[in-house]
Amino acid sequence: MKNTSILIADGDKRICNLIKITLTAHDYKATTVNSGENAIFLTYSVNPDIVILDVSLPDMDGTEVIRRIRSCSDVPIVVISARDEDQDKVMAFDAGADDYLTKPFSIEELLARLRVIERRYVYGLKEQNAPAVFENGPMKIDYAAGCVYVKTTLLHLTPIEYRLLCMLAQNVGKVLTLTYLTKNIWGTSWNSNIMTLRTFMASLRKKLAAADSGTDYICTHTKIGYRMPNISSESGGVQNNQKI
Repeated sequence: MKNTSILIADGDKRICNLIKITLTAHDYKATTVNSGENAIFLTYSVNPDIVILDVSLPDMDGTEVIRRIRSCSDVPIVVISARDEDQDKVMAFDAGADDYLTKPFSIEELLARLRVIERRYVYGLKEQNAPAVFENGPMKIDYAAGCVYVKTTLLHLTPIEYRLLCMLAQNVGKVLTLTYLTKNIWGTSWNSNIMTLRTFMASLRKKLAAADSGTDYICTHTKIGYRMPNISSESGGVQNNQKI
């Protein structure tokens, strides 16, 4: 995406300026703010293509900023934070973050994460002419509405869970490797990304099972990856006892 607009929200003005200068040098349009309220206001008013957000802001916690942005916008949010505990990352993802970078990080890594988001956007544009609804047994994904139903139950998925399910659905019957999934979600395939992926997959499978305990919509291929079986072609669904 040429001239992608990015909003940078960080309480440290020095970091904001450093990121802005770097992004501008790489043909991005960058705007900086130093508070959560301003980040929310500019997201609504300016409608940037991507938001880079520090979760430690002077006026409010970053997870609250994410929730308020998510209430009316699906703009990609990349969290940057000195907090490196898994629980901090899970809270950010559950609130609606798309990616998480732990400080200190290299500019090269940040640029790589942004490129992944841009490729995902372009891929989404190419898929606009694809069928608006995907069905696999009792499960239905309404791509236009961004909703997932199992039988009559509407699943409440996080953005990451929804994206993972869509990736599996678009490759029914194929095993998607851990490397493929993590690179398409976070841009890298480090051990920490793989552990986070397993956490999200476990949560996603629990939500699917709560709506339909008799069918396994996601099969685990130990140390390799995950696969969504074609439920309609496999009588009685698929029973898979492998654990992540």
